[in-house]
Amino acid sequence: MTDRKIPEGTPVLITGGTGFTGSVLLRKLVENKLKVKAIARPSSDISRFAGMDIEWIRGDVYDPAVVEQATKDVEYIFHVAAAFREAKIGDDIYRKVHVDSTKLLAQAALKQPNFKRFLHTSTMGVHGHIEEPPADEEYRFSPGDVYQKTKVEGELWIRDFSAQKGLPLTVVRPAAIYGPGDRRLLKIFKMAAAGWFPLIGSRNTLYHLIHVEDLAEFYLFCATEPKALNDYFLCGNRTHVELKQFVNYIAELYGTKVRFVPIPAGPLFVLGDICEFVCKKIGIEPPIYRRRIAFFTKDRSLNTAKIHEHLGFKTKFDNEAGIKQTASWYLENKWVTLSSGNKKVQAEHPSAMTSSANG
Repeated sequence: MTDRKIPEGTPVLITGGTGFTGSVLLRKLVENKLKVKAIARPSSDISRFAGMDIEWIRGDVYDPAVVEQATKDVEYIFHVAAAFREAKIGDDIYRKVHVDSTKLLAQAALKQPNFKRFLHTSTMGVHGHIEEPPADEEYRFSPGDVYQKTKVEGELWIRDFSAQKGLPLTVVRPAAIYGPGDRRLLKIFKMAAAGWFPLIGSRNTLYHLIHVEDLAEFYLFCATEPKALNDYFLCGNRTHVELKQFVNYIAELYGTKVRFVPIPAGPLFVLGDICEFVCKKIGIEPPIYRRRIAFFTKDRSLNTAKIHEHLGFKTKFDNEAGIKQTASWYLENKWVTLSSGNKKVQAEHPSAMTSSANG
């Protein structure tokens, strides 16, 4: 793996810096003593970054005036901003965040005299269900919802724009991102701690993970890696993990025995659609919805040889180590609680109880 680094004092821009992945990457950019700009919505809480040398530009990432101000003289752009499913978000917001902002940022980047690299974030979700696992970067696109569809649109647009205009580009399609501070997969850890887990459609699905620390390091790696220029990469661990094994790794650390409960998929999808429709109408977050149910039914197994063999990138966390480190962080920070009979876990696994920086 290359030892190249972006030189200290280099002006860089990050979008999505207050999110889960973005906040970890943002801290690394600051730690590397770069001249960091970050776009944040007016409603975003930036208090946790107090005292850090960051120039905040307040506004929407798809606002032309905000983008013009934020991109002035920057040499690298880390475009991590994403719109995640919430009841109050309309389909137009996904397009604005994933497509319109990408166009504005890419066009603005070309105007900067010393611009070096645009790091664009896509998702493994653009491939949808992997019918013939594992899937590599050339596997067909099959987006299943507006989030994935607009991610496809944004990625294809910037790849075409790069080829036509000469924008130095690297596209990153992360696998399922997890780690300390993540709330999206937190329910899996809570269910494992409680001792039960649903198998929707009775499927032991395949899932591909990437620890947030490894993903942030991959962005930094690609920023200066010649082999990553004008190419696109699935960023994940070397192998997938089966859903049952995922849960069992957590259970091993928590000292619980998990009962897997089969649940028919069809009725649950219908219930999810109804719940999402009703909750969106009244402006509250749905307790279940199709995209989350799909997590339990769609295989996501990737061939990540391109980053590991071709680029020579090395992840710090394999599946077991990363899952158990995350499970430990949840326990230590009281995001997950165990029954009184299992609290001895903290004494039995002292090496696993180390905190980790998070967003």
